[in-house]
Amino acid sequence: MLSFIQPDGESQFVLFSLEHLFSLFVVIVIILVIYWYRSSLKQPIPNKISRGLLIIVLIVSDISLHAWLWWVDEWGFRNALPLHLSSISLLLAALLLWIKNYRLFEFTYFVGVGSALQAMITPDISLYTFPQFRYIQFFIAHGGIVVANLFMVFVEGFRPTWKSLWRAFFYLNLYTLFIFIFNIMIGSNYMYVSRKPINPSIIDYLGPWPWYIIPLEIIALVTFFILYLPFWFTEKKSICKKVKKI
Repeated sequence: MLSFIQPDGESQFVLFSLEHLFSLFVVIVIILVIYWYRSSLKQPIPNKISRGLLIIVLIVSDISLHAWLWWVDEWGFRNALPLHLSSISLLLAALLLWIKNYRLFEFTYFVGVGSALQAMITPDISLYTFPQFRYIQFFIAHGGIVVANLFMVFVEGFRPTWKSLWRAFFYLNLYTLFIFIFNIMIGSNYMYVSRKPINPSIIDYLGPWPWYIIPLEIIALVTFFILYLPFWFTEKKSICKKVKKI
C-alpha cells in the first residue's frame, strides 16, 4: 500500500515504455469511442450522463491529488494551489462541460489540450510509474482535459476559429502576467515563470531566466497552430466544395 502512495526507490518512469504507450492508447481509445458514438451522446439523457461522469472524473482527480500531496507532506500554498496550466485547465474543463460556454472552450481547447498533450507525451513524473497513484492520477487528469474538450468538439459541435487561437494566446499571456505577480507576492514559482524548475526539463535548453520565456511563448503559439490545423483544413475543404457547386 505504501509503495502505491510513495516512491519505492526502485520503480522509475521510462519514456515511451510499454506502460507509457498503453496509457496514451487508453486515452486515444476513449476519444475514438466518443467520436463513434457522438450522435447517441447528443441525445439529452446520454449527454447529461456522459458530461456528468466526465465532470466527476476531473473533480475527483483534482481532489485526490491534493489529498495525496497532503498525505506525503508536500502540500503548500507555494506549490500546490491549482494555478499551473494543467491544474487550472482541469477545473475550467469541468466547468466547460457544465455550462458549455464557447469563450471558455477557446481557452481550454488551445491552452488546456496543448499543455495536457505535451505533459502526457513527456511526463514529469520520474519517480512514479504504473500502478502507483501519482502515475494513474497524472494520466487521468491530463487525459481528462483532452477528452473533455474533444467531447465539446465531437458531441456539442464547438469549433475553434482563427480568432479563437489569438484570443487564447492573449488570455494565456494575461494569465501568465497574473501568475508572475502572484509568484512575487508569495515567493512561489507557478508556471515556472519566476525561475527554472528544480527537476530537469525542456526549459533547461531554452536559456537563462527570463529569456527562456520567449521560446516558451513560441512553443505555445506553434502548439496552438497545430491544434487549429484540423479545423483549418476542414474549413478550406468546405469552401472548395462550395466553389465547385457554384
